[in-house]
Amino acid sequence: MLDPHKIHPVRFGTNQPFSDSPVCGLPVNGTTGEGLSLSIQERKQLAEEWMCQGKDKLDHVIIHVGALSLLESQELARHAAAIGASGIAVIAPSFFKPTNKDELLGFLQKVASEAPTVPFYYYHIPAMTGVKIRVEELLDGIREQIPTFQGVKFSDTDLLDLAQCINKKEREQFVFLYGVDEQLLSALAIGANGAVGSTYNYLGRKTNLMLQAFAKPDLALARKYQFLTGEFLSFVIKLGFGVAQTKAVMTSVSGIPMGPPRLPLVGASEEFIAKAKAKLESIVWPDGD
Repeated sequence: MLDPHKIHPVRFGTNQPFSDSPVCGLPVNGTTGEGLSLSIQERKQLAEEWMCQGKDKLDHVIIHVGALSLLESQELARHAAAIGASGIAVIAPSFFKPTNKDELLGFLQKVASEAPTVPFYYYHIPAMTGVKIRVEELLDGIREQIPTFQGVKFSDTDLLDLAQCINKKEREQFVFLYGVDEQLLSALAIGANGAVGSTYNYLGRKTNLMLQAFAKPDLALARKYQFLTGEFLSFVIKLGFGVAQTKAVMTSVSGIPMGPPRLPLVGASEEFIAKAKAKLESIVWPDGD
């Protein structure tokens, strides 16, 4: 996680550790971890295991507790608080969707109130939820409704919305964790102070080198890393790239079997795995690795 004292990415939604991804925190049961495809008991079990494994190793373990059911989300929030989570995150419900700020804020407040001492994050990912309420609007007066509100995992390409959030809320010291990996450098330039994404499971060290270059600042070097990450993602997106394919790449790089995704997702094809592996191995990084 990027903060004033450290320069590290956080990967969001993964339920496995990797040697190529130095991180200072780990959010659990998000998108890559297929949290919404797991049962409540499975999500609790994973949260408990990560709290155990992350002890004395990670600065933050943030548990995603969002669900379509308010009651289930509240149950998960209580559980996260009971096991000592560093924070909880909540995605907008995506079947019966909130249509305005007040409806969304009402849902978030009801969940946050079940863990009244735990830092609370809103997980903004409109491409998946279909909820396109601007974060800038949502943040107005949010601490009055959610005193524990800490920040946003901002997984959207709308950098104007992100910039307005940062510009208006800088004095309140909210955390903005950016989640569109191929645009991270742009988000850092306008003030994002954290990075959360699936590529950090297999390109974590490269991302750290980009962050270090940005901090120097050596923008030319930082751009090289960002462009190469984008080159790989552009290649695999054309082949068809989602959570299942991400896990296949993670398996290929780490050597740790991720197992199959849960239906309705289906596993990556052998053709995809071979092409993605060859592309990743062909990239010449500035550090020579």
